[in-house]
Amino acid sequence: MGKQYTELSEQHTQFINAQKIYFVGTATADSRVNVSPKGMDSLRVLNNQRVAWLNVTGSGNETAAHVQQNPRMTIMFCALEGAPLILRLYGTARVVHQNDAEWGALYACFKPLPGARQIFYLAIDLVQTSCGMGVPFYNFEAERPQLNEWAEKKGEAGIRQYWLDKNQVTIDAIPTYIADKNF
Repeated sequence: MGKQYTELSEQHTQFINAQKIYFVGTATADSRVNVSPKGMDSLRVLNNQRVAWLNVTGSGNETAAHVQQNPRMTIMFCALEGAPLILRLYGTARVVHQNDAEWGALYACFKPLPGARQIFYLAIDLVQTSCGMGVPFYNFEAERPQLNEWAEKKGEAGIRQYWLDKNQVTIDAIPTYIADKNF
């Protein structure tokens, strides 16, 4: 049976830190719900009620647009090895862009990744665990190198142009403000 908590315990934090993949869910009041898989050692537990994750350039920018209109966010982790467990973090998120005052301090928490475009900061209001017995076992082999290689090949100027060309609006035509906030 599921359990609910008001903050992360040390056991929750250890579980989160051991995961190689997590999923982020967001939506505005009338947009499509977006669920994105994340990896690349891009999430940090800042304290028992705060996490941050480094967002790298990708084909879309749904999460940034959603959070700026409706700050609800859910992050889900699930055990793919060992004891079964699903852990969800519910809370209020905000997007931190490169020109924001908090960028430097938050970015220092992460190993630099090519193509980094935003950091999402989640204030947790509910931690929920459930059994996870229906989640199959999977073995982690390695991180995929293609996204880092693509971003390194593009270079900083190429990444910024990509943001202008591909990351300014969502699939629902919601503005992301990436050019306004990162240039």
